[in-house]
Amino acid sequence: MTSSKVNTSIHKIVNAYKNKLSHYDEEVFQVTPPINGWSYSEVYSHIFDASLLSLIALENSAQGKGEKEATHFAVKVILFLGAFPPSQKYKVPKRLIARVKKITKAEALDFILEFEESLTKIYPLVATADRTIKTKHPRLGYLNAKQWLRFIEIHLKHHLKQLVRIEESFKR
Repeated sequence: MTSSKVNTSIHKIVNAYKNKLSHYDEEVFQVTPPINGWSYSEVYSHIFDASLLSLIALENSAQGKGEKEATHFAVKVILFLGAFPPSQKYKVPKRLIARVKKITKAEALDFILEFEESLTKIYPLVATADRTIKTKHPRLGYLNAKQWLRFIEIHLKHHLKQLVRIEESFKR
């Protein structure tokens, strides 16, 4: 998939997050769902915080502030297929879990807008980035700028599915 298609896909996914956000009641937004796990609020906190951190890593790679390390084959498969393996659970790294918090809908929207603004600023760097320069992802290893962009798309889609599971749990 080309970087421009991935960028377009990311914007569509982010619009889906905004649409869902507008339909959540503020009180329910903060509540731990019947299936336990994260509230809507915590999902938004995590996904947009992690996406902003991913953009920093993408920018560092694109600006040559990285290393010449190999990307694991399994990670290349994930990036190619555009999804995490359904049978495998990925635990959020401890340092990112510590950053997850309950936020308001207004704070979630601010996070989204900050992400969109940063993506618009940083995305043009992908086209000229050296593919051999990579920065380390806490679970997936070394990714170059284009791979970071694809990871952001996959990660956003993954947590959008989580929001659907939370919605379904409140309907039961």
